[in-house]
Amino acid sequence: MVGHPARQPRPGALTSPLGAGDRAPRLTLPDTHGTPVAVGGAGEQSTLLVFVPYAFTRTCTSELGELQAGLGELGDAGVRVVAASCDPAPALRAWAEQEGLTFPVLSDFWPHGAAARAYGVLDEASGAARRGSFLLDGDGVVRWSLVHPGGVARPFAAYREAVAGL
Repeated sequence: MVGHPARQPRPGALTSPLGAGDRAPRLTLPDTHGTPVAVGGAGEQSTLLVFVPYAFTRTCTSELGELQAGLGELGDAGVRVVAASCDPAPALRAWAEQEGLTFPVLSDFWPHGAAARAYGVLDEASGAARRGSFLLDGDGVVRWSLVHPGGVARPFAAYREAVAGL
């Protein structure tokens, strides 16, 4: 799983999200079928890691729908897309199937929010990830990040611009 002792906040506190130049924590989370998926670390394909607060909500659904629609464009640029939420895997599987998502949707349910905490986007008060996106290069370094407040969708154009800078 993940570990980043320097990012263990007091209850209710928010930590600063990782930014460009930070080493991305290597993590392994289960996908919607329980299969472990590794993210971060050297030797990985460039990855866009997108944290979403809740499955089945309007903003999260629209954001992941835009990513699904732009999956070919991101793939052509050599970037894989991975989403993560603190929701349990069965809920994420139902949501991904309902929305026709073909990229991995990972469960950060247990230990609860460990990945979101390691990336500095866990809202300890709500137990949900904040709306954070991280573009990781093949060396496991954050090249770009974006965190939006709850209810405010991240524009796909921001991903396109970030990927163009790889």
